[in-house]
Amino acid sequence: MTQSAQATMAGTAPLLDGTPGVIADWSSDQRAFKKTPWGKVMMWIFLLSDTFIFSCFLIAYGTVRMSTTIPWPNPSEVFALNIGGNHIPLLLIAIMTFVLITSSGTMALAVNFGYRKNKMVTFWLLLATALLGATFVGMQAFEWTKLIVDEGVRPWGNPMGAPQFGAIFFMVTGFHGTHVSIGVIFLFIMAFKVLRGKMDREEPGFMTGRKQDYGMIEVMGLYWHFVDLVWVFIFAVFYLW
Repeated sequence: MTQSAQATMAGTAPLLDGTPGVIADWSSDQRAFKKTPWGKVMMWIFLLSDTFIFSCFLIAYGTVRMSTTIPWPNPSEVFALNIGGNHIPLLLIAIMTFVLITSSGTMALAVNFGYRKNKMVTFWLLLATALLGATFVGMQAFEWTKLIVDEGVRPWGNPMGAPQFGAIFFMVTGFHGTHVSIGVIFLFIMAFKVLRGKMDREEPGFMTGRKQDYGMIEVMGLYWHFVDLVWVFIFAVFYLW
């Protein structure tokens, strides 16, 4: 053994055997979270659990689609728009995707300017992100209305093919739309907190004694980027397949 290796071994705590060693190894990982805000850690844990839920939904969709004996509706026809007598496939979905991805960019800029403590730019970027998210939800509501009213699709039936189509569509897009709607509400709240200077003064939040700071915007950004990323998978698996 070289002298450098011996010095490294000498400066390292002795390894424990058996169960105490396992406990010591696992508990050492808490060092990675020593200087991490609790809100960010909790958000990562929440997003991990949400990843499992969305994964189960998409796996269930794939299982149902491959196992049904009734023809599955063609997404290019189901989600097409008629504009000027032209049948344009997936136009609305493409616009929705563009809007949501754009909102991810404004959210990233809001986090950047938040850490610079640029109050007004951060406010406008958060407001833009919230408005883009609200636009996405509005277009999704239009999509649902078109399917329910014009096409007659229901969670328990579908005149265009496999009856499971309606159930899995409303479940997946509805669950994601709920996430976007909740995010929009919190984005508006966060934007006006920034505008009123609560982050600069580090005032305690509602029903909590913890101080508010611009780090909260990063936590909000984690949630929003996750929602955008999930939509990319929904778009690829549900609309393009």
